[in-house]
Amino acid sequence: MASTSEKKVSSYYIPDDIAFSILSKLPIKSLKRFFCVRKSWSLLFENPNFIYMFHNNFLSKSHSLYDDVSIILNQFASPDFHWNLYLLSGEKLESKVKLDFPPPFHIQQNGVTLTRILSSAINGILCIYDCDNHTKAILWNPATKEIKVIPPSLGEFSPEFRTVFTLHGFGYDHVSDDYKVIQHVSYFVFDGGPWDNVIPDPFWEIYSLKRNSWRKLEFFTQPRYYDIDTEVYLNGVCHWLGKTIDKTHVVSFDLCNEVFFFTPSPLEDVHDDFDVHLVGLNGNVAMISNYKNTSSFHISILGELGVKESWIRLFDVGPLSSIDHPIGTGKKGNIFFRKENDELVCLDLTTGVIEEIGFKGEKLWCQMVVYKENLRPIR
Repeated sequence: MASTSEKKVSSYYIPDDIAFSILSKLPIKSLKRFFCVRKSWSLLFENPNFIYMFHNNFLSKSHSLYDDVSIILNQFASPDFHWNLYLLSGEKLESKVKLDFPPPFHIQQNGVTLTRILSSAINGILCIYDCDNHTKAILWNPATKEIKVIPPSLGEFSPEFRTVFTLHGFGYDHVSDDYKVIQHVSYFVFDGGPWDNVIPDPFWEIYSLKRNSWRKLEFFTQPRYYDIDTEVYLNGVCHWLGKTIDKTHVVSFDLCNEVFFFTPSPLEDVHDDFDVHLVGLNGNVAMISNYKNTSSFHISILGELGVKESWIRLFDVGPLSSIDHPIGTGKKGNIFFRKENDELVCLDLTTGVIEEIGFKGEKLWCQMVVYKENLRPIR
């Protein structure tokens, strides 16, 4: 005869089909914590039925980030070799409005205005910077035309060494109601210069709009190399790719607590034949990876900062004909790519359909950013 405790245990048993339906609706961080409950749960992502349910729920979830949004296309295109800025809206991005670049980026430099949007639009505000040397940056609200010029860095200058600035993140600190920009400053000896020159130590610095000034982050020791143009901002945290000689990791900076996190890449190794891109996908940090000169992409979602095991390889996409590299994401699982013939296209992860959006762009110089109009003043 079964004991009372055994009866209680059996009465709480949940069939796998019901459990899988419930688990497929959870965020990845929460889902990972249930893997230790049962062996079958630890193998969820080897179960095609569960993967199908999880995909559908992941792509169909409603995120306030994507309510009533448009897309801003920052385009560098031939034959005029100028940067162009477009506001795209509508289900098929059929509405196209060309925007004028704000001062000082409306002035052409040798025929080209070297501009890039840092991270993403936040409360309708864009951080635009000179992607040639990162020394010129502004905050700009396209809806109100308001502009705030970010003051010069704390970096030192000398004819004995070269000073390099690398902007990595723009975001909003909801605790102090402040917009912040994070930047790395490093120094190098000029080619052919004496190697015994004493140069300053590299450092991180952060700009506060409230204070309208930069200050150093003295407590942080940085890795050697960083990938630019991989910035993602989500929920008060800036993310970008950091690289050492043989490793790739996601560097995350919490703007409220001013704390860094390092999350190892889900990839076992990193080499020159492998392309990695960091994007925001449906409110999550995602890594899109592929071998160079191939058109099959793998998309992994990060569940928890600092935990390599929290990565979930969620989508395998392709092969896609003549696809070069991703240039941004939109709502409902849309990913924008550049093709080898310079055409810009949109891949809908829900349907697997690829459609051209009516624009071309030069290699490595185009980006798509989610934008929601906001009349809130920058100040």
